[in-house]
This record gives sequence, structure tokens and C-alpha cells, in this order.
Amino acid sequence: MEGNTAWLLTSAALVLLMVPGLAFFYGGMVRSKSVLNMLMMSFGSLGIVGVLWVVFGYSATFGNDLGGGLLGDPTEALGLSGLMGADTLSNTGFAAFQAMFAILTVALISGAVADRIRFGSWLLFAAVWATVVYFPVAHWVFAFDDEETGKLGGWIANQLGALDFAGGTAVHINAGAAALALVLVIGKRVGWPREPMKPHNLPFVMLGAGLLWFGWFGFNAGSALEANNTAGVAFINTLTATSAALLGWLLIERLRDKHATSLGAASGVVAGLVAITPACAFVDTWGALAIGAIAGILCALAVGLKYKLGFDDSLDVVGVHLVGGLVGTLLIGFVGTTGVNADGGDGLFYGGGLGLLGKQAVGAVAVLGYSFVVTAVIALIIKYTLGFRLDREDEVTGIDEAEHAESGYELGGNRGGRPAAAGSGVAGTAKKFEGSKA
Repeated sequence: MEGNTAWLLTSAALVLLMVPGLAFFYGGMVRSKSVLNMLMMSFGSLGIVGVLWVVFGYSATFGNDLGGGLLGDPTEALGLSGLMGADTLSNTGFAAFQAMFAILTVALISGAVADRIRFGSWLLFAAVWATVVYFPVAHWVFAFDDEETGKLGGWIANQLGALDFAGGTAVHINAGAAALALVLVIGKRVGWPREPMKPHNLPFVMLGAGLLWFGWFGFNAGSALEANNTAGVAFINTLTATSAALLGWLLIERLRDKHATSLGAASGVVAGLVAITPACAFVDTWGALAIGAIAGILCALAVGLKYKLGFDDSLDVVGVHLVGGLVGTLLIGFVGTTGVNADGGDGLFYGGGLGLLGKQAVGAVAVLGYSFVVTAVIALIIKYTLGFRLDREDEVTGIDEAEHAESGYELGGNRGGRPAAAGSGVAGTAKKFEGSKA
């Protein structure tokens, strides 16, 4: 028991590291005038969702089902009541582990709307979205019936029986569908797609991808909840699929553009991690290789759809997380095998027929549809009340200055050894950089 709890807490810490990893991954991909805001959107998600989770989010997700497998009882463990005793460390560890999933899922959405929304509006959106979208969907997918206590869980995990080991539906399809709805409501960045909006710091992107890959071993292998062979299978499959996806993305770049780029390598890593998430404990090596390679190829092709369809998904959340999540979730129906995990299922290629694929498709479509529709409603309400978009002038000047009164890079500094002028600190940053086009 102690060893399992130690592994769970370690995994929770690894998943938490994914939040700054994501912040650097996204932060490097935006222009220099937006880097701090991109970092702050991830950290803001951590603060908002971290508080909501311990107050009522855990209970709404894993509390006894209120009916129909749709939502747990948010009052059952209000403020984590009943979980803090000396004999419930495994429960508090599980609550901590799952908290990181909730935080990361909200942060993932932020990349789609980089450069153009007010920070306060983002925090409000994060709070409402976590409450009415993430907590219910996580209940559907992650809350299992407990025969010993009689506690009932969510409909996808229990009534439908679709497989999602670590969050392909609840995390990635959920966030990707929300990202699509949000960008359609908010609209395009000023100048997109006419102006080039290249990443300002590719080393940041590579660093972020590396931190995400490192933390993802806790995300996937930690979902076994024990230090056992299932965790080992999830761990090695996470390595296998991600490596294959990296190569698949670079292959597409090489064939299409004649260059294999660092941005492509980092994006391929994330695509592979996304796709293997639901399948990591349900497939063998050949299945993991197939999922990774297909995800790398399809996601590399999918990120270009925004130009053809005309929606401004700034950092390709739809192309990577929605498409990658769908790839991994649906391919379980082809390459899942009980030879790896008796709690899983046999896909079409392993003699299981089309039954598992049908369940996977129903679960994926249900999460996609619910997340898209409810996110659109939330976004429209905020848009026409508090307001979502920056003023056009502030967006052109830079969101870092407009929203945070800071600049990510101090390029001038003081000259000639003279002391700084009054108000040249944080409070004076906006004035100092007035009119900057950084």
C-alpha cells in the first residue's frame, strides 16, 4: 500500500510539472509580445481549478452518482471532507492526482485563443468551464462503480463500457472540442492569416515538449494507481507511440516542405502523447507503434485545416488534441488486446469484431458534442456580458503590456549607469513600453 501511494503521489507531481511544461511549449510558439500572457493563462488555470477541485470538483467528479451516470454528488466530499484521516492517504493521493488532470485540461484550451482575450475573462471561463464541462465529463469517464460500497459512477465507464485509460476523451477530445467552439465565438487575431505569426522562441517550445513528455509518464503510468505491471505497460507504450509520432510528423514535413523542423518534432511529440493516452494500457507494442505513427501523420496534416476552413486556432489545439484524441480513442477499437490487459478489450484486428470500436465512437462523439455545445454557450454569454476580446489597439501593441503591464524581454535597460526613473518597475512598465511593437 505504501509503495502504491508513493507512486501515485510521485505521478501527481509529474503531472503538475506538465503545467509549466505546457506554458513553455505554448509560450515559445506565440510572438514575443504575448509570451507572458501565455504563461499566465496556464498558471491562472492552476490557481482557479486547483481551488475549485478541492472545494467541490473532486466530489462532483467522484462522488456517488446523482442519476443517469451524469454527475457525482458535489456535496458528498465538500472541501475533501472525509478524506483527510490517517487511514485515507490513498484517497487524498488519488484526489491530488486527479486534480492535476483537471488543471491541465483547462490549460490546454488556452493555446487556441492566444494573443487576443482578456485575462480576467479567461479566468472566469476557466472556472465556469471546469464546473459545467470538465467535472461532469470526468465523472462519465473516470468514475467507476464500486461494488463494495455501492457507489455508482459515470455512464461512459460503466453503462457504455468504452475504454479510456488516462484521458483521451475526458482530457484531449474535451479540450480540443472546447478550443474549436471558443475560437469560432471569439474570432480571428488581428492580421490573421495575412501576417506571419511565427514562434518567437523555439528553444522554449522544445523545452516545453521535453517537460511534457517527462511528466506524461506520470499522467499515463500513474493512471494504473499502483506500482504494477499495468503501469509498466503504460510507461513503455507512452515511449513507443511518442517516438513513432515524432518520426511520422517529421516524415510529413520532409515530404511536404522539404525540411524537418524543431517545431514539427515538438508537435509530433505532443501528438503522440495525446493519442496514446487513452490506449496506453490496452495495446501491445505493435498497437502503440501504429497509434503513434498514424497520430503523427494525421495531426501534421490536420493543423493545416484551419487555413482551409478559416478558424484561427492559434497554437493548433484542435489539430493536435482533438484529432490526436480521436485517433487514440478510436484505434483502441482496432488494436486493443486483452493479451496485454484483461480489463481491456479485443479490437477488430485481434478478433474482437466491431463492438469495441462502436463503444469507443459513441464515447468520443458524446464528449465532443457536449463539450463543443456547452463551451459555445459559455463563450457567448461571456462575450456579450463581460467581454472576451482585447481592444484592437491593445492586441496590436501586445497583450503582455495591455493585460499584465509587463514585457517578457527587457531589451534596453538603463544607459550610462544612471539610476532608473521613478515608476520604472512593474507599475511603470506599461508607460515605459507605450507604443512598442515587440
